[in-house]
Amino acid sequence: MPKVDSLEAGGQPRRGRGRRVSTSLAEINVVPLVDVMLVLLIIFMVTAPMIQRGLDVNLPVASRAPQISAERLFVNVPAGFRTSRIVYINDEPIRVDLLEERMRQALQSRTEKEVFLRGDGHVQLNDLTDVFDRLRAAGVQKVGIVTRLPGER
Repeated sequence: MPKVDSLEAGGQPRRGRGRRVSTSLAEINVVPLVDVMLVLLIIFMVTAPMIQRGLDVNLPVASRAPQISAERLFVNVPAGFRTSRIVYINDEPIRVDLLEERMRQALQSRTEKEVFLRGDGHVQLNDLTDVFDRLRAAGVQKVGIVTRLPGER
């Protein structure tokens, strides 16, 4: 709403230009918007690492296991493998029927044809051997079985 200048002390209008109408500018105050955006950015930066989770696999325990130091390609066999018939190449779910072809594609550009097999502690040996055989048929030269140390989580 436009503002009208007030009258002088005696109740008389000011002399000069007469009534003067001033308009307020309709501007967006950007400072609170920037503050809110920065707070949201900080919230997302803090919560994003907590949201990212991998596949939970209960590894079997071994007292002597060497540390893995090369670029690794993991094949994970989850506890529900017998019913779902799905394995994971790193974090990508793959049906076990397609495992050979996907491994050929993954190992095509690598010089060392080695894969690390992580099987859940509840997976039966038959299922693990089936995945192992499919890896060997895909051209994998070395298959390492990943375990954990007794005190390791």
